[in-house]
Amino acid sequence: MEEKFISDKIFVQITEEEEKKEILRNIINTRLQLTNANKNFEFANTNDLIDYYIYKIKSIQAKLDSLIKLAKERGIELEKLA
Repeated sequence: MEEKFISDKIFVQITEEEEKKEILRNIINTRLQLTNANKNFEFANTNDLIDYYIYKIKSIQAKLDSLIKLAKERGIELEKLA
């Protein structure tokens, strides 16, 4: 007897305005994550924690840079977030 797995994928079409709002939400959330990681880094007291938070800060910063680049490509004004 052969098992078959079927994946039901639903693709939702979103408007350009909804996409812009989602990008902005992601930027705001990512900035908050970066702020929290920086605060945690300040209180890291072992080499392992210091290394962990350095890695985390760099990865979050890369994500934020990517989101900002995407926002600029989509013509989203980021000055409102500053």
